[in-house]
Amino acid sequence: MEQDNTLEILLNMDVQSPREKSVKIKRLSEICGKDVIFRIRQLSYNRLHEIVEQHRNSGDISVFTVLTGVVSPNLKSKELMQKYNAVTPDDTLKRLLLPGEIEDLDWEIERLCGYRYNTLEEIEEIKKK
Repeated sequence: MEQDNTLEILLNMDVQSPREKSVKIKRLSEICGKDVIFRIRQLSYNRLHEIVEQHRNSGDISVFTVLTGVVSPNLKSKELMQKYNAVTPDDTLKRLLLPGEIEDLDWEIERLCGYRYNTLEEIEEIKKK
């Protein structure tokens, strides 16, 4: 009989850093004539749920997920807020990006967090032999 050694495997595994990746905003890249790259990162389970709880009634969950998950550029920059005549970072984001672009970035951040995958890609059922 095969012994379950999953705990041992997990204990020997290195603790993982949050995942990050770079994504290009095509529309802005075309406007600027240069690649406009956003660096995004994985958010913790607790942070994602805080965002949902805090912004459920406003309908701005995607906006605040993007503001939290974008590492660069600094979307909370005072200079960027001034450029877009915005009072808050969420205002700036809504003026800078189209609604679909905000949703696409939210989608990519959620994918880094393990959401939005086809379950069959991420979790595989083990059938007993």
